[in-house]
Amino acid sequence: MQEILDAILAEQYDALAGLALPDHYRGVTVHADEVEMFAGIPSREKDPRKSLHVDEVRTPELGPGEAVVAVMASAINYNTVWTSIFEPLPTFEFLRRYGKVSPLTKRHDLPYHVVGSDLAGVVLRTGPGVNAWKPGDQVVAHCLSVELESPDGHDDTMLDPEQRIWGFETNFGGLAELALVKSNQLMPKPAHLTWEEAACPGLVNSTAYRQLVSHHGAGMKQGDTVLIWGASGGLGSYATQMALNGGAVPVCVVSSPAKAEICRSMGAELIIDRSAEGYRFWSDQHTQDQKEWKRFGARIRELTGGDDPDIVFEHPGRETFGASVYVARKGGTIVTCASTSGYEHTYDNRYLWMSLKRIIGSHFANYRESYEANRLIDKGMIHPTLSKVYPLAETGQAAMDVHGNAHQGKVGVLALAPREGSG
Repeated sequence: MQEILDAILAEQYDALAGLALPDHYRGVTVHADEVEMFAGIPSREKDPRKSLHVDEVRTPELGPGEAVVAVMASAINYNTVWTSIFEPLPTFEFLRRYGKVSPLTKRHDLPYHVVGSDLAGVVLRTGPGVNAWKPGDQVVAHCLSVELESPDGHDDTMLDPEQRIWGFETNFGGLAELALVKSNQLMPKPAHLTWEEAACPGLVNSTAYRQLVSHHGAGMKQGDTVLIWGASGGLGSYATQMALNGGAVPVCVVSSPAKAEICRSMGAELIIDRSAEGYRFWSDQHTQDQKEWKRFGARIRELTGGDDPDIVFEHPGRETFGASVYVARKGGTIVTCASTSGYEHTYDNRYLWMSLKRIIGSHFANYRESYEANRLIDKGMIHPTLSKVYPLAETGQAAMDVHGNAHQGKVGVLALAPREGSG
């Protein structure tokens, strides 16, 4: 591994094709024999530092249409948190299902799962049938893995019946020194970014693009008022920038003055600090407080000069969904993914059906949407929001930051990159 790293740092990319791949590499894993370690513990008290391990793992066999990438940096997404706390179910069930697709996918069904759905790095090897990439190419990866053997996936690859999220529903993910990807996951690394900056946008930037901009999502247009939950975070910060760049008016919901300042630094002007203003959408565990929905809606109209949101960019889920449906304008759209506060959503359907509102489910992004989202990064129109960077050995703490909402923007992880600021 050191010989490969030396060649990359010296920018001797032509030499990489002649170097042997190591038999093993360091990767961040969860273990199948530990899936019950948090049994009976509330979700918020589960600690990723106990379940995420940095192990020496065997380098997988390279198959047709695949590439092995030397990972310079990666990042934490909420799917890594879910994996680490074994919710809503252990990811080994995903790996078992994938392992049944073909003899090649059987490689993924292992008693350990190398996690991570982001990377920035350098191509080391490509398998048969790969023509667009070669050893030495500097790349980032989006996390859409599909087989594309069904017609259902050719109009929108997210509808492929064998669609999976790489590093979450597949093995050999990006929180490691090496990663195995399908070659069509690769995109050019924006040259003006450091490794850790380039590693951050892949999942969240593409997710935000489909959810907010694409015709498969909300189809945002100029002049739209867009309510963005968690607007300074790993997903919301990209939605905020897309709204601003696309001529819309973002109303940014945050949970602290520091997070409000991040939104202002991006150019947003309409900001609600829901902690400071004391919104409590649930009066108890089972009952939502519609007076709080109305107070929240009135605050939005106060900021916008009387406008309700054309689009609500939803991802907290259970905690906020009832309020989101209520505050959207008549004929408006609630577009939802993730549900980080809980998957079971409760809302008053009168405010949906009688006001002709729409709820749209959105999940990651197809190939084209991922390319367009990366192109915005490459052109400098969207910039990664990176708050903190950890070494690979401290990935558990990085995941804990995200689990506890102690972060702002994305949390990066250095893999082979020796220091921040390189690349």
